[in-house]
Amino acid sequence: MIELVIYTLVILVSFYLLAQVTDAYFIPALERISVKNNVPSDVAGTTLMAMGSSAPELFIALIAVFRPGGHEEIGMGTIVGSALFNILVIIGAAAMARKATLSWQPLVREVFFYLLSVALLAYVFYNNHISLVEASLMIVVYVFYIFAVMKWKKWLPYKDDAEEVEHSVDIDKINRYKFLKMVLQPLNWMMRISFPKIKYHWAVFTISIIWISLLSWLLVESAIHISHALDIPEAIIALTVLAIGTSVPDLISSYLVAKDGKGGMAVSNAIGSNIFDVLIGLGLPWFIALTFFGRDVEVVGNNLITSVLLLFGSVVVVFLLIAMKRWKINKLTGGILIAVYIGYLLWQVLSL
Repeated sequence: MIELVIYTLVILVSFYLLAQVTDAYFIPALERISVKNNVPSDVAGTTLMAMGSSAPELFIALIAVFRPGGHEEIGMGTIVGSALFNILVIIGAAAMARKATLSWQPLVREVFFYLLSVALLAYVFYNNHISLVEASLMIVVYVFYIFAVMKWKKWLPYKDDAEEVEHSVDIDKINRYKFLKMVLQPLNWMMRISFPKIKYHWAVFTISIIWISLLSWLLVESAIHISHALDIPEAIIALTVLAIGTSVPDLISSYLVAKDGKGGMAVSNAIGSNIFDVLIGLGLPWFIALTFFGRDVEVVGNNLITSVLLLFGSVVVVFLLIAMKRWKINKLTGGILIAVYIGYLLWQVLSL
């Protein structure tokens, strides 16, 4: 029991620190790097910004693949669960925040590549084994996605609802509560002293990678111990607890963006982040394991396969729901999506 409490606290602290590192240091450093190197905004959004918001999931997948003992399902489960959370809860929250009319052109692009990504993932999981060809194909598809993003406005002209998004969680607002401020003060102090000023963006970027790697390792280890203590599959912990925890910063930032009248960008970011998660968050660790370490990567467990099928169905439902409302989202849309996710969580819990 004491062990369970300790590892639960480790997970909660790791979630908080991941949110702070990613949103207060890592993403601002990536923004500076993209500006200094004249990276086009569309490309920066689909690569650097997607990497920033999806870094925790990517590193959890990397660590899970290379940790001895066959714990690959933790990384897979975190990314699949996070993808479901993004599609249903983040888009749902954006719809609840404020009514918005979406541009159909970027939405069609995101949904097409996302369905392709999920189809690839379903094929891999169905075979119960990942080959080098499949891992390489996922990375290649992401490269084509970046190319499509760069050319999409020329092919199908449309107007963005915003050019920039402030992609951060206001940690100071969290710390205004006296009790939380007292508890979190040592953690905030530890973060501040470990990072230089943002003008040294490459140093901030490097230190952020170290922090994210360390915290992701703690999350993987804690998830393994909690699953053993509760005698439940590791994939279930990843699909629910880790997936939600790593996605909360995206939820907050997307809600705030949508409340400012940029609902279209919030929706596109949620789906675009999922494309990165699936194709790079899983494809890259698998590619490295198979190419450089000769590691076999196997998929075992009906929970992951069923969740991937639900993921495929959920994005189709979201697209049809928005299309039938003539590319508009509102509170009813948001309520339906969030209710579906709550039903999914209840199903996972009852299936234990």
